[in-house]
Amino acid sequence: MSQKQYLKNQIPAVFVNLMGMLALALFLLANGSSMHTVLFIFIVWLIILITYLSITYYMRKKYMDTLLDMTEQLQERYLIPEIMTIPDRADDQVFYQIMKMAEKSMLEKIGEIQSERKEYKEYIEQWIHEAKTPITAMKLLCENNRSSFARDILTELEHINQYTEQALYYARSEHTEKDYSVREINLCDVVHSAIADNKYLLRQSNMTITMDELECMVYTDDKWVRFILNQIIGNAVKYRTGQPALHFSMVKSNDKIVLSVSDNGMGIPQSDLPRIFEKGFTGQNGRTGKNSTGIGLYLCRRLCDKLGIGLTAHSENKGTTIALSFQINDFVTGVQG
Repeated sequence: MSQKQYLKNQIPAVFVNLMGMLALALFLLANGSSMHTVLFIFIVWLIILITYLSITYYMRKKYMDTLLDMTEQLQERYLIPEIMTIPDRADDQVFYQIMKMAEKSMLEKIGEIQSERKEYKEYIEQWIHEAKTPITAMKLLCENNRSSFARDILTELEHINQYTEQALYYARSEHTEKDYSVREINLCDVVHSAIADNKYLLRQSNMTITMDELECMVYTDDKWVRFILNQIIGNAVKYRTGQPALHFSMVKSNDKIVLSVSDNGMGIPQSDLPRIFEKGFTGQNGRTGKNSTGIGLYLCRRLCDKLGIGLTAHSENKGTTIALSFQINDFVTGVQG
């Protein structure tokens, strides 16, 4: 609350006081009072008025600043009436009641939205699980019919499976803590599982896969990491050029284990690189007929943040390297040693 604005709001009160002072001065002069007496009364009244305005301004400013500080510290600021003390002033009590009504309305609306989101999420998860049944059945039928046509169908089924998995993990990404199980896993096993998930897609694209020694134990959720690797592999296939190649490597750096996935595809323009993990960002490559949704890498970032995994991307115009950094738990390692 600024002093200038406060004084502006007090203009009617100041005007009334000045009119009262003038009326009193005229009355005293009319009754034979001396000019010194009138001037003395005038000065005393003015001092009292200025003192009152100053004290009132200080108290109101302190009260308002306290409210602002409490509001800024709240994550849900519409809950400010819950931590406020009921004000003494009549006009403040009116605004307090208005805020209480607004809070109640907001809580009711949030409850409705949360209920709708929960129902929608449950429907999406149920639909995906139902859709997975015919996908699995078609995969079994195609695997029992060894033909070029069946292999093409299997490749497209892997695409469909990736999209359904993406939708499922997107629906669950808000509350991953209810779905993941952190335990000791072997990075090599997770990488091989991710490759197996995309075997027909990799085979159709003639992708050459090489890997360094990946035998290393980390603490994380294998299902979520496998999903992240599936998204990275899918992007490597989508943006391939020439004779595509995919390389997996692992290094131990200080207190981290870094798993890198490198391809020799078209790469990512430097102008797009800082934004590739943003939701819905497709970039220059995604706008050239690649049917990109801008969701895959966004989900990778979101899940990595939930799991405490570092995620970085590097590209020099041709080829891209995605690195996953797993924190080494010194306490657990020490106990096991």
